[in-house]
Amino acid sequence: MPGGDVHKSFCRICVASCGIDVTVLDGQVVNVAADRDHPMSRGYMCVKGRQLASQVHARDRLTSSLRRGPTGELEPVGTAAAIAEVGTRLRDIAAEHGPGAIATFTGTAAYGNAAGPNVVRAWHAAVGSHMNFTTLTIDQPSKILAVGRIGVWGGGGQSFATSDVAMLVGNNPAVSGLHTPGGPPGYHPSAIGEARRRGLKLIVVDPRRTEAAAQSDIHLQLRPGEDPTVLAGLLRVILAEGLHDAAFCHAHVKGLDGLRMAVDPFTSAYVETRAGVAAADLEAAARTFAAGPRGMVSSGTGPDMAPRPNLSEHLICCLNYVCGRVGREGDAVDYPSILTPLLPRPAQVFPPELLPPDLNPAANADRLRVRNFRRVYGEMPTPGLADEILTPGDGQVRALIVTGANPVLAIPDQQKVVKAFEQLDLLVTLDIRPTETTRMSDYVIACRHALERADLPSYQDMFFDAAFSQFTDAVVDPPGAAGDVVEEWRVFAGLARAMGRPLVLGGVEVDDDAETSTMDVLSLLYADAKVPVAEIARHPGGRVFDEIDVRVGPPIEGIEARLDLDPVDGDGRVLDDLAAVAAEAFSADGSYGPGGAYTHLLTCRRLKHVANTVGRDFPATLERGATNPAFVHPDDLAGIGAPSGALVRVESEHGEIDAVVEADPTVRPGVISMSHGFGSDPSEPGDVRRHGSTTSRLVSVDDHVDPVLGMARQSAIPVRVHLIEGQA
Repeated sequence: MPGGDVHKSFCRICVASCGIDVTVLDGQVVNVAADRDHPMSRGYMCVKGRQLASQVHARDRLTSSLRRGPTGELEPVGTAAAIAEVGTRLRDIAAEHGPGAIATFTGTAAYGNAAGPNVVRAWHAAVGSHMNFTTLTIDQPSKILAVGRIGVWGGGGQSFATSDVAMLVGNNPAVSGLHTPGGPPGYHPSAIGEARRRGLKLIVVDPRRTEAAAQSDIHLQLRPGEDPTVLAGLLRVILAEGLHDAAFCHAHVKGLDGLRMAVDPFTSAYVETRAGVAAADLEAAARTFAAGPRGMVSSGTGPDMAPRPNLSEHLICCLNYVCGRVGREGDAVDYPSILTPLLPRPAQVFPPELLPPDLNPAANADRLRVRNFRRVYGEMPTPGLADEILTPGDGQVRALIVTGANPVLAIPDQQKVVKAFEQLDLLVTLDIRPTETTRMSDYVIACRHALERADLPSYQDMFFDAAFSQFTDAVVDPPGAAGDVVEEWRVFAGLARAMGRPLVLGGVEVDDDAETSTMDVLSLLYADAKVPVAEIARHPGGRVFDEIDVRVGPPIEGIEARLDLDPVDGDGRVLDDLAAVAAEAFSADGSYGPGGAYTHLLTCRRLKHVANTVGRDFPATLERGATNPAFVHPDDLAGIGAPSGALVRVESEHGEIDAVVEADPTVRPGVISMSHGFGSDPSEPGDVRRHGSTTSRLVSVDDHVDPVLGMARQSAIPVRVHLIEGQA
């Protein structure tokens, strides 16, 4: 082991927030290891976190900000000067075209920054622009929409730790690190095995035999895109056999008869024919889940990136509620959430008007002007961003600020995204290294790495299953001249000042002067936390605050509401979408898309060594080829006539890409499984063996989209594949 000082911190590459020990010698990070004493991750960390030093000290780290010069090239500029110039240009754009002409796009990396997205929202309030876009509306906004439609149970759900049964739909937490309510914690993947040993029954719904599915009692290996079919089939069995929690439904639910009628066409035989799931397995899964008595259905990006995501998430909520899988009076609240206020958690339904603004449908009434897509969780739908830039008229987006993201690779329909970005009057990107997006930008602001700033696990705070929090100070200093590599919150505070708009956090105006610290900002953002930030900071490595015992309380008198399983939204019933599914023609294996001209269905996939667009250039990734193979079943590989490692061409209705093909027996025959976030921008030839393949080129944001939130079909895409000549 190298010498040096060891600092307690936590990883911020993904939302798991695993505890880490960072060894620093002579101002350099020389080792990153799992914190074996960490109360939540318990000595776990993945391959990405172990490579943090290579990211902090990368040869291409931005040590100063950049500005596009007279020759068209990006040239160094002092960060203070860059912020002042950008602020002036934004002020002029707002004066001429209105504040809605200014938009932001916040990415995954920013959600590992407690002072990131919250400050962006405060900046939007200061500027007066509602054009706030994030990665949430690329992959999982349907979860929020479903909650707003059905309602919220004040006592929360049931925790994985106390579950007798769990069902995962399109979620592979052992690889993704994602923790969703009722599911196993991404920060502790061994929890699945531990729970299985104590008797938990695990059901996994996924087109691939994932790492999670390999541990399951029942794996429903459905055809991609048939999530609503399978979920409706499960509900039909439960309701037809009277396996639901009739007492809970009688007391707290409405619309049960409407749901019963809507799922009636989805017999086990029909599900088997359409979704490829054996009727006996479907019925066994339904009975196992209903028997519980405790446990929940949880989902990842799988059903949300496939067709009809809003319907899938609605049916997932219905499964939980018809089986009464909620926190009951006296139960420990599933996620105590240290950074939020200590408010009552009653065993009753909250009506929409009592929900916080992010979840209250009435507080999310704004719509995009071009496609009329709906705001959700205080954010505008990202699939409509390109149209808002490309379409002239009042409200046209003319300036975009990107933070913690590489949208040229991340947003669906890359060709349209790049065309839109080229038309912007001003594109500003905040990042630590060059990316495909920084290369298109007018200004690039050099930002601090996660290990160079103070922080709290703010996103994961919503999902820790104990009263845990952790503060980390900066572990190392940033590179470059003093003040030239900055934190994102200072950029937005500086822009607000340059625009003459005060940035207000917790009722206090905040400036980017040296007198204001990140600790000050965090203390303002979380002034109402159950434990003060200063107290959290007293415990290196984090602490479980056992004295914070959040329990589900009794109902509050005077609040009357029910969970609505058959709600009306807009001009029709939500469950009308299920009737449309039952009425539509469906394809057999090997005959998809217009005229049945496509032979396979392309699905999304998580890879252990990357998190969205982060990690593609980590050493371990480069050693394995830095690519995202087109994984297919060995029988399909033989049918294509391609050996593993050959180049193939994958074509959809919208576009085509080249990819490295690889055999994978865990993939269902007729399916191609690929990860997103790889590749290059369209201006480059794109060596797929070096950079990977840009799957977003196969996706359209104009066709096959959800009409409510604009969610593009990014999984279950009909494609055909053939060997590129000379590759056999």
